[in-house]
Amino acid sequence: MIRIALAQVNPVMGDFAGNERLIAGQIAKAREAGAALVVFPELVVTGYPPEDLLYKRKFITQSWAVVDRLASATRGIAAIIGFPHEREGNLFNAAAVMTEGTIRHIEHKSELPNYGVFDEKRYFTPAKERSLVEIAGVKVAITICEDIWIPNGPAADLCAHPDARLIVNLSSSPYHIGKTELRRSIAGQWAKRFGHPLAYCNLVGGQDELVFDGGSFVCSAGGEITSSATEFGEDLLMADLPIGSGAVTGAPIAPRKTPSFQYPQNAYEALKLGVRDYVEKNRFKDVIVALSGGIDSALTAHIAVAALGAGRVRGVSMPSHFSSEGSVTDARELAANLDIRFDVLPIGGLMDAFGESLKETFAGTSPGIAEENIQARIRGLLVMAISNKFGNLVLTTGNKSEISVGYCTLYGDTAGGFAVIKDLPKTGVYDLCRWINAQPELPGIPEATIAKPPSAELRPNQKDSDSLPEYAELDPILKLYVEDEKSIEEITTLGYSVRQVRLVADLVSRSEYKRRQSAPGVRITPKAFGKDRRVPITNRFTDWGETDK
Repeated sequence: MIRIALAQVNPVMGDFAGNERLIAGQIAKAREAGAALVVFPELVVTGYPPEDLLYKRKFITQSWAVVDRLASATRGIAAIIGFPHEREGNLFNAAAVMTEGTIRHIEHKSELPNYGVFDEKRYFTPAKERSLVEIAGVKVAITICEDIWIPNGPAADLCAHPDARLIVNLSSSPYHIGKTELRRSIAGQWAKRFGHPLAYCNLVGGQDELVFDGGSFVCSAGGEITSSATEFGEDLLMADLPIGSGAVTGAPIAPRKTPSFQYPQNAYEALKLGVRDYVEKNRFKDVIVALSGGIDSALTAHIAVAALGAGRVRGVSMPSHFSSEGSVTDARELAANLDIRFDVLPIGGLMDAFGESLKETFAGTSPGIAEENIQARIRGLLVMAISNKFGNLVLTTGNKSEISVGYCTLYGDTAGGFAVIKDLPKTGVYDLCRWINAQPELPGIPEATIAKPPSAELRPNQKDSDSLPEYAELDPILKLYVEDEKSIEEITTLGYSVRQVRLVADLVSRSEYKRRQSAPGVRITPKAFGKDRRVPITNRFTDWGETDK
């Protein structure tokens, strides 16, 4: 029998002193609980992903210094800790095994992911050799994240070794909707294939666009999840495994199965964690949300309050000549529900002043998009002025559907520092708002906000559907085209009209320059704009071919 601990922690990128204290504290807790082994996530010493910080010599040397010092904390326990390891001029994504004050073994990652949000081949060299390590009388196969996602790689040879009795996986596996089930399935299949228990320790926390959801777990040799940690929060998961000849001290540890969040709650928790860590780790005090009375800004404000508390969120309404009465009243009701500060800054006079200033320049033209966008840019100017004055972070409110097709104003509603729902389609916005209103313990979103037709309110009686397909049709097309990489021909065979699909594809292509200038935001789908999807701005390719325009 061996007792292990999975230390699911939330490090801060490059905060070596803070991360060292965090890791040492978890080692001490695991030892006090009688664990023979405590496992930490991939690259926990630095945070994940370090990206080009790995090119900095001091970053690598400081990381090693932390690992060297942490070895002294392992009296009476073994620890496996992820860090970047330099050897013979090569850099490896590594796991240090330390016990009784010394570093006994260093294992390197074999499979370096280089797709989606991952760029590990840019920095790391794959493992040159693999070997088991004995811990508390048990031969352990150490794998690092992607190693168990490749069926027949070097890690498979290691786990198939006749002496292996336990598989450990250090991961920094970012969240997207559906990832929990996929991750558990892969790990379970791996454990069952080799007939060994598998301990999977995942990172938790927000890092720029990425959210790591934790959810660490232990699989039996038959591939079943026997214990699992909380999702979207730090945890120390203890488990007694029926392997080895040793005995555990104290009362046996009962299996703990923490319920897994389901959609849309898991998306809500990811957005909340992403906002909290982006604000906290970048040392912002408060945030500002422009409240239009619409559903996107309502959800953004709600998530901000859930992440940070009402006292750190400021709502600003900026009605124009074209704003409906509900624009202010619904925003005010939301602010009251959330118990946040609410300011009203009318922009009618500013619109008039801009019109007067541009009168001669615009002479002989009819009012149109330029005049409409001035309103959005006035609002962007005002929230950025408040941000500049008081040091608040502006949270932008655009959803993935709008950002995909460019239904947003550059330097207007895109102005801000963090885009909370930029990877959540409009239909998902409705899903989350309805879920929120079904939770009696959460402050509600006004029903009028959910029921009203979506509108930018930049001209009289404007609706989003004047310019775009209805979201119930637009969002499935966008998923097929952007996330699933389906061609126009493939999408139209599913029953969508050629005209609508071409319109959407053209809007997506022509809006790339806007997205390139937009704020980072939380990634919750398998393919988000930014690191996941990289398309040239200057680009004349059309999906329907050069001869069929």
